[in-house]
Amino acid sequence: MSWLDTSIMNTRGVARGASATTHDLNEAAQGTFHFTIGPYSAPVLTVQPGDRIVVETRDAFNGKVNTEQDLPSKVLTMPFVNPQNGPIMIEGAMPGDTIAVYIESMAPRGPNPRGTCCMIPDFGALSGTAFTALLAESLPEKVRKIDVDEEGVYWSKRVTLPYRPHIGTLSCSPEIDSINSLTPDQHGGNMDLPDMGPGSITYLPVRTEGGRLFIGDAHACQGDGEVCGTAVEYPSTTTIRVDVIKGWKLEWPRLENEEMILAIGSARPLEDATRIAYKELILWMEAEFGYDKWDAYMMLSQCGKVRLGNFVDPKYTVGAGILKKYLAP
Repeated sequence: MSWLDTSIMNTRGVARGASATTHDLNEAAQGTFHFTIGPYSAPVLTVQPGDRIVVETRDAFNGKVNTEQDLPSKVLTMPFVNPQNGPIMIEGAMPGDTIAVYIESMAPRGPNPRGTCCMIPDFGALSGTAFTALLAESLPEKVRKIDVDEEGVYWSKRVTLPYRPHIGTLSCSPEIDSINSLTPDQHGGNMDLPDMGPGSITYLPVRTEGGRLFIGDAHACQGDGEVCGTAVEYPSTTTIRVDVIKGWKLEWPRLENEEMILAIGSARPLEDATRIAYKELILWMEAEFGYDKWDAYMMLSQCGKVRLGNFVDPKYTVGAGILKKYLAP
């Protein structure tokens, strides 16, 4: 039996693990990519719980940084970065439900796939920014193009990094707000959590009818924190399967994989994002795994796991997790 058979998605979702229609959301079908996540953009696709969607994502630079001479300050127009596919409507999803997104696979897209890593003026964890204003010169602007395939990320002649892809931005729509695609919050958004890759299920709170799912910002690999501000950003073909869990009302996104569960929080400062994530994890353990709240609190002090998404975006993201072996009855 696969772990998916016992996952929250497959045991509580409307589809109960059954796979139905496969939809192709390629660039032509998407048409207009979105730079905000909200309830006002026209849906591009309506699917049923259990359906599979093959999505062609663009890189975070919308395909405009093609060479190492294409400096972001010259070729990008802020805030038109981090383009999103969607919104995708899931039949039957209503406010108070949860949408489950299982990432089946992620492949580099294009005849000669290359990823891009940049140092961008006034952006990154070790630079002055609009939020951390310093009377200091910006760090140098640099662009690095990196060959990518499903065997590796070829950083240099000396170093080949493992291909460990994940989706940087995944979300449902907020109820009333339209939020730029760079900012993570309770709806999900630009969380940049490396665990959100193939073999993971992300659970997103539904706040509008149909959920209005957005997806984009694929990374071929990323270290904890995305410290310079960008991962190896690349265009991908990402295959997902979606389901609806009725009546499971979440305040913040959650994630499940074979080994652990994580609650996800986004805020500034970083310690507040961590507090949100741990609080949500404790409440989850109390509500669904038979733990006393204070016992869970003390136990997580011994075995809790913290996964750092980004600490470069307008809000920072942290996942707080626990291994499933400690949740067994």
